Amino acid sequence: QVQLVESGGGSVQAGGSLRLSCAASGCTYNSYCACMGWFRQAPGKEREGVALIDSDGITTYADSMKGRFTISKDNAKNTLNLQMNSLKAEDTAMYYCAADLWSNCYVGSWRVADYKYWGQGTQVTVSS
Repeated sequence: QVQLVESGGGSVQAGGSLRLSCAASGCTYNSYCACMGWFRQAPGKEREGVALIDSDGITTYADSMKGRFTISKDNAKNTLNLQMNSLKAEDTAMYYCAADLWSNCYVGSWRVADYKYWGQGTQVTVSS
């Protein structure tokens, strides 16, 4: 079964950077996670998509993150990463790693409901 564990969150000042990581288990050659991404949720708000990456390494970003955030995978280490630069106060949220298997997911989907597996989240706080 797929398990995801995020790390790397913390507190930074506006304009700073953080690198989040997601350790993934259960994604294998025969049962691989074709759909993976990062989502975030601020207090009182709905969970929203941040960045997506498919099995071919194709990436997409939400408009407000484009040019500032970079999603990547390290297949050898089974990790999903999110490099966040030029952070803003409005980036403050709990960040979640999400994934689903090739047989179930919709590639490139921004819908929370289309991802079966989620990590526990890692908090990112940006002060201005």
